[in-house]
This record gives sequence, structure tokens and C-alpha cells, in this order.
Amino acid sequence: MTEVRERIAKISDFLDDNGPACESLGRLTDEAAEKLRWSGVVKMLQPREYGGDEAHPVEFFEAVLDIGTRAGSIGWVAGVVGVHPWEMAQVAPSVQEQVWGEDPDTWIASPYAPMGRLKPVDGGYVCNGRWSFSSGTDHCSWIILGALITDADGRVAGPTAGRHIILPRSDYEIVEDSWQVIGLEGTGSKDVVITDMFIPAERVISPEELPLNLAERGRDTALYRMPFAIMFSGIIACGSLAIAHGALRTFVDYAGSRVDSKGSAASSNPHQLVTLGEASADIAASRVQFLNGINEIYKLAEKGLDIPASARLQTRRDQVRSVRRATNAVDQLFLHAGGAALRRDQPFQRFFRDMHAAQNHANNAAELTYEGYGRNLFGLDVPPGVRY
Repeated sequence: MTEVRERIAKISDFLDDNGPACESLGRLTDEAAEKLRWSGVVKMLQPREYGGDEAHPVEFFEAVLDIGTRAGSIGWVAGVVGVHPWEMAQVAPSVQEQVWGEDPDTWIASPYAPMGRLKPVDGGYVCNGRWSFSSGTDHCSWIILGALITDADGRVAGPTAGRHIILPRSDYEIVEDSWQVIGLEGTGSKDVVITDMFIPAERVISPEELPLNLAERGRDTALYRMPFAIMFSGIIACGSLAIAHGALRTFVDYAGSRVDSKGSAASSNPHQLVTLGEASADIAASRVQFLNGINEIYKLAEKGLDIPASARLQTRRDQVRSVRRATNAVDQLFLHAGGAALRRDQPFQRFFRDMHAAQNHANNAAELTYEGYGRNLFGLDVPPGVRY
């Protein structure tokens, strides 16, 4: 077990207890954020020169699973915020210094959806836009946002116009009360807004070009050769699977003391036991399949090989299938939990709601990914929009 996971184990009771407080607040509590900082999970993929671990990605995903099993929203933020240092490690050294030079503990938010528009001007771009779903944004002091380059008249410049832009907290507005939802409430995934903000060219990057500069930036290692879609889509799958584990754990705790209206112990009810057996096996299988896929891609990256589309699509197929399988398992547990499981003081209902909120993330959309995998298998073009 890594040192980070050992620290997470020490705060497991706190995570159990703090989950409801995060949900009530609509974001991580300040204390939860400080516990995450202390654990070191957000710095696991960060470069060593800025105090990070440059850890194996499986170690990072396992740490996120540990956290999310205890508190789904806290695990979600740990994963999403924790994967951003992996991308930041690949951008220009001058930008890394701006972000981490004074404070290596700086947290970075997102989202990557290209909701912004970039108009070219001398030295950079002027940006406008509004983005949803910036998880953990209240505790972050930098952000990476998706945007499209336009011409002078505001028309998108073509299919290669997508960019990521990097901004300090002073350059964007967090829209309070924009995260009113029924699941993953504690993530504080609020909207952010930029109005007529100048972005210097060095902080506007093409995601497709990042791997091409690894050698010149001293980052040509297996960790930073991992494909973007595998890592970022992977953390969404990971956060979702962590919630499924949490749902299973809280169901077991609840059923162990539950007595039905006839006075029978739920723990001896054959229908519940069958459901529990199937669900626990499916959730365990989903975890193994997910981590195995990450490990197999990492092995290719270690060898310095180009990661073929077939391997990336298979890994993404397994990621979305793992989440879908785990969601189905949680649903079966819920159907057998009884009416009292609906009460707000029962943690199982929170994991159930969080699970379905996580399932709605675009990176968990299974059907398009399955189609992309199948078309590639038969030598056909992969449809636009498939993340791999």
C-alpha cells in the first residue's frame, strides 16, 4: 500500500462522517479539502520537481477508489482535481512555473467541454464563455477550460479549433447557486464565466500536440505518455466505481441490522442474499476490469510504443461497461433495500443518488463508445465524439 493510501485509511472515519456535510453545503467542506491536501492524493501525478510523486496511474486510481468508497463527492473531487496535474506537467515550463512555482499545493479545476470562444488578437486571444460542471472549483486557484478558436467574425475556425486554456482564479467568475442537483451535490460542480478576458498564447494549448513535446520538456516517461482520454475518462469511471463500492458497503451495514415488517432479519433473507452476492461480484469485477485496462495501457507506454486505437477503444469499452455494470448492481441493491433506506439519515440513499449522477457524465456514455469499438474492430471509421 502506498503512503497516500495509508493516509487515506487514517481519515476514513472522517470521510464517512463528512459526506453529509459536503452534500448539505453543496461543495467540499474546507476541512474535507484540507484532509485531501494532507493525504497527498492530488499530487500523485504531479512532477517531482514540484513536489509530486509521478506515481503509477493505478496507484492514483486506487487512492481515489479508497476515498470515494467512503464519500462519493469527496472521491469525485479528489479524482477530477487530481488528474489535472498530469496534463499540466506536459505544458510549457513557463506555464507550470506560473501555476506551481510559488505554491506546489495549487489545485486546478476544469471543465474541458469547448463552451468558450477564442478570438485571435496580438499575443494571444480574447475569450468569452460559460462552462458547467467545474468540480471542486471553490478550492482551486487555477482552471483549465475548453474553447474553440474563431475568426474575427466569431465563426469557429474549423475541426481543429479545439483548445485548452489555462487561467488563474482572478480571470474567471464562479457562479454561486449554479449547482442545484440531486446527486454528487458535495462536489460543488458550479458554473464558471469569462467575459472579454485576454489569454496569452502560451496558456492556450492544443491537447493533441501535448504528447509531441514530452521529450523536449523532460516528461518523456510512461506516466505522461498515457492517452488523455484514457486518463481523464478513466477518472470519471473511477469516481463512479468508487461510489458503487460505497453503495455496497453502506447496503451491507444497513441490511446487517435491518428487520422487516414481519420481524425477520434482512441478513437471513434469501432474496437479499442472492442480490447481494450478484451485486458484490459485479462491482468487484468492474474494479478489476477497470484497473487492468489502465495497467495494460501503461505497459505499452513503458515500452515507448504508440498506443493503437484498438487498445484505447477496448480500454474505453471496458471503462464504460464497468460503470454500467456497477450501476445495475447498485440498482438491484436499492430495489431490495426496503422503504427505510430512503431516509436522509441512511447513507445508502446518498450513494444511490450519487451513482446515477455519475452515470450521466458524458465520459460514462456507453453506447457511442461501444459503437466506436465495434466499428474499429471491423475496419470502419470511428464516429466523431468517441473519447479514446
